[in-house]
Amino acid sequence: MKVKFTTALVILIISNIAGYGQVKYPSATFDGTIKTKYEYATETNMSRFSVRNSRLGLSGNITQPLTYRVQVELSSSGDFQVLDLSATLNPFKNFHLTFGQTSIPIYNSYVVSPPDLLFANRAFLGKYFTGTRDIGAVAKYLMETSFMPLTFEFGVFNGNTINDPVWTSNLAYAARVQMGSMDGLRVTAKIYDYPMSATNDYFIWGADFRYAKGRYLIESEVMDRYNRFDETDRLSLYIQGAYSFPLDNPGVIHDITPLARWDAIGENISENNFDATRMTLGVNLGLDTKMFASSLRFNYEYYFVERALPEFNRYEEMDSNKFTIELLLLF
Repeated sequence: MKVKFTTALVILIISNIAGYGQVKYPSATFDGTIKTKYEYATETNMSRFSVRNSRLGLSGNITQPLTYRVQVELSSSGDFQVLDLSATLNPFKNFHLTFGQTSIPIYNSYVVSPPDLLFANRAFLGKYFTGTRDIGAVAKYLMETSFMPLTFEFGVFNGNTINDPVWTSNLAYAARVQMGSMDGLRVTAKIYDYPMSATNDYFIWGADFRYAKGRYLIESEVMDRYNRFDETDRLSLYIQGAYSFPLDNPGVIHDITPLARWDAIGENISENNFDATRMTLGVNLGLDTKMFASSLRFNYEYYFVERALPEFNRYEEMDSNKFTIELLLLF
């Protein structure tokens, strides 16, 4: 019923917008993601097929200064979720104010967003720290300088992740400063004060570096989560890179992209080594003229586990070495 309702709602919105004829606004842009894969865990000799993500999104303008974003997840490992439900006001140049259910300004899209991931699976810090969305308000300001652009973001949230507008006396706060852009050099620093519960009262900080030019990119990031309740300190970092080789006479495959990532995670690493590290090697076969878009992917993950994190205990295959074949379609 949820899927039928969502599909009908999307069709209704598009139909209404189309009826405005020659009026410039409202406008609508439709987007979607399908991420399906096959995994084989070498240590347990088990395998599975799954539809990891199946997303539909709609965005556009109501008027020149007012935009909206709606996105639903038809299948997140089999679960239906409403992801984005937000409106953004642009009262003056380079300033945007977003209200509703939206992304928390601490994660990079290329770490947590399925359309932007280079690999079949997320890095540790994109998976084992906190949710990526909440209900609240985010202010964003772009300062254009002669040296490089500066972007400032500040958000206030319920602190209870998505789809649950609870009453609270402890709101969550997030802030991020970004220098540069996605083309060329980009550096960010961010913090997130997240009083999730009495026993999980988190302060998160992070920083990242990225350089992308033409057909290659390199990305690195570190993130730390401190629990004020039990003083547990979780730290994770990664470095990853890719280079896309175009084919001279492309058919179905337009380019071949080798890629590699090393990431690590651990708790109280001043007293211990990292609990787990992982090396991921892969090759993506581009199925679109656009680089780093729709692709057929082959990944191999090799784990080095000193101590298993609690999240690794969900099932044996969580921290098993894996071979993955994934098909990512963006539209």
